[in-house]
Amino acid sequence: MDFWEKLKRFLAGLFARPQPVPPIPPGLLPEPVECKVLVLVFNPTVPSAGGELLTRVLNWNDPQELMNGYIEDLRECSYGYLNYLIVERHDLNYLPAKKDGFVYTSDAYVQHWKIKSGFHQPDEADYQLILENFHILEGINASRYDEVWLFGPPFSGFYESRMVGSDAFWCNAPPLEPAVPCNRRFIIMGFNYERGVGEMLESFGHRVESIMEQVYRRQPAERNLWKRFIRYDKIAPGMAEVGSVHFAPNSQRDYDWGNHTPVLSRCDNWYRFPKIDEGTARVVDCREWGNGDIREHHRWWLKHLPHFMGEHLGIACNWWQYVVDPNLVR
Repeated sequence: MDFWEKLKRFLAGLFARPQPVPPIPPGLLPEPVECKVLVLVFNPTVPSAGGELLTRVLNWNDPQELMNGYIEDLRECSYGYLNYLIVERHDLNYLPAKKDGFVYTSDAYVQHWKIKSGFHQPDEADYQLILENFHILEGINASRYDEVWLFGPPFSGFYESRMVGSDAFWCNAPPLEPAVPCNRRFIIMGFNYERGVGEMLESFGHRVESIMEQVYRRQPAERNLWKRFIRYDKIAPGMAEVGSVHFAPNSQRDYDWGNHTPVLSRCDNWYRFPKIDEGTARVVDCREWGNGDIREHHRWWLKHLPHFMGEHLGIACNWWQYVVDPNLVR
């Protein structure tokens, strides 16, 4: 990029203002869906702290408040399409077992956390045991719930998201084939209650990335609109679109959501999908997505996902349907 182009973008950036989401004409949005959730909260009492819950002893977030914020954000960002309903919840007075059978006591865990060392390896939780102990496959097969959320402290051994089923595919983690038959794919989300709603949305965003990669896997490069959606200026100078979960349109490195450098982006065009070639590019910077705030960036990014009725190139114009129900991915 030459000096004059850089100067032009800089001056444009001085006067650029974040653009509101345009109103959606009636009849273009798909019917809302309800997604039933089983929630398991691993939040034991700590005997050495008078029986207080682990979250209170270490001054961490209330899992219920995290759930409320996550559910509301995803309802809003999907334009009312995704409505999570918690149909069953278990608050567990123990921490999850690892694949090799190891289980922290709550007192031991607190001591490890205070000195920031001594955590057990390998770290991965025993997913098969969780499936068995809570009869999850039976519940999925009977449609009592559609997905599972796990809440625990750091070093619980949870993947951010993991797909389960005989034909499951990569979902930011290796697919899990259950020991007994399961009649559909489903996703287990793993959340850390030391962190906030922004990190929960990041886990969901990576789920989006994995599933949409699968949806568009057979499309040739010129028809792969997912690859176009995630373009950012560093890898495609002057051709940025919305970017990815880790890279905003102007990011130079992972998590660089607070970058003030102005770049050209066609992010607005995705609000009129599939007519993404009818609009023009404009100058954007981090003011669009919250000046570096993780939650605000992810909300901005999710709101750009196509969310309309109809099909384009044989793929639904509502990408949310694949993310909510991976059984729709062919």
